[in-house]
Amino acid sequence: MKKAYLTAGVPTTSSTLYWKMRFLVGDPAAVLEFDEDRTFPEAKPSTNAASPKTPGKTRLLILRDIENERAIAKAAADFVACPADFAPDAGLSGDREIATAQSVAEAFRRAGTELVVSDRSLPLVYVDALAKAGIKCECDVMRGILERRSKDKTELAFIHEAQLATEDAIRQACRRVATATPDAEGRLVATDGELLTSENLRSFIDRTLLDAGYQNVPSITAGRKDGGDCHNYGSGYLYTGEPIIIDVFPMNKTSLYNGDCTRTVINGKIEPVYQEMLEAIKAAKAAATATIRAGVTGEEVHKATIKALEERGFGYAAPGSPEAENAPRLTHGTGHGLGLSIHEPPLLDFKGPKLVVGDVVSVEPGLYDKRLGGIRVEDIVAVTETGCVNLGSPLPEKLDWLD
Repeated sequence: MKKAYLTAGVPTTSSTLYWKMRFLVGDPAAVLEFDEDRTFPEAKPSTNAASPKTPGKTRLLILRDIENERAIAKAAADFVACPADFAPDAGLSGDREIATAQSVAEAFRRAGTELVVSDRSLPLVYVDALAKAGIKCECDVMRGILERRSKDKTELAFIHEAQLATEDAIRQACRRVATATPDAEGRLVATDGELLTSENLRSFIDRTLLDAGYQNVPSITAGRKDGGDCHNYGSGYLYTGEPIIIDVFPMNKTSLYNGDCTRTVINGKIEPVYQEMLEAIKAAKAAATATIRAGVTGEEVHKATIKALEERGFGYAAPGSPEAENAPRLTHGTGHGLGLSIHEPPLLDFKGPKLVVGDVVSVEPGLYDKRLGGIRVEDIVAVTETGCVNLGSPLPEKLDWLD
């Protein structure tokens, strides 16, 4: 059975497709891959010197006609075409996504392809078009995952750049909280007179990152009443004496790579329990980081985190369990992969896979309590053969951000 491969979607919303074609457009596109050297008279050859042809393989990119000229010069492809170049006898739909899927099916039909293998991100419209053309389609759920996990030097540089900008936003936000003055009710008033809330602290972070060239999904700025839930974004007034989790994960608008960093800040007096929580988290983070290297599993890293927390009187509890309600506990994995997506494989968690050189992962132990709130510290590291490298500055691990 003659087999070929497909990656498709919209590059601005599909990091899988963007990673494959390295060319950003906001309309449907598809990359067709063949395990043979072949030509396509219907398409134009690439002139992109940064995307040399791989012997024994051919990559065809199909996308909207107005993008073809730029794609020929810049996309990672051997040939570039538009849907009209591969219109079936019945013609193309007036719907761009359906038309692209129809043209993909026709291109495979003309190539004599009988089986198309795709990854987990393939939109169903392409499966439908292939079926109507009499071509079988199979999903390889792990296709491209390992290759994408192993970041090259350029990708590592992009993530380093994003992480430094993320850390700068964290630093400025923590300073804004630390230098605020409590009013009569304990609510924090910033040095510019703004009464601080989770919402306007998020806006402050957004503006900081926008000026630096970053697009930011909502950051976590969670005070005590919200911080006991590790992914609560936070809402309402921020108060002196409470731990405020600040978790920022923006995307560079040029490279499209992400940063991710968390610190916790307390304005005013720091109660001993919070310092104890922080010291346990720092020890757990250090233990996890010391465990990370190629060949170690994500589960081993997570267990090292848990062990370090348990040695200091804390530990892990499943979210929603009675154990998670009675004392500060870690209620999530130690970390996750990062790159073109904020969350991508591998996980540093139970059942986490073996790490490979070039994996970029977060290390973010935290402790959460519905009564006390939460404390989390997070950095990003790149996996090497013998250990890992911090991709940030790194940022101090503290609760008092006055200096």
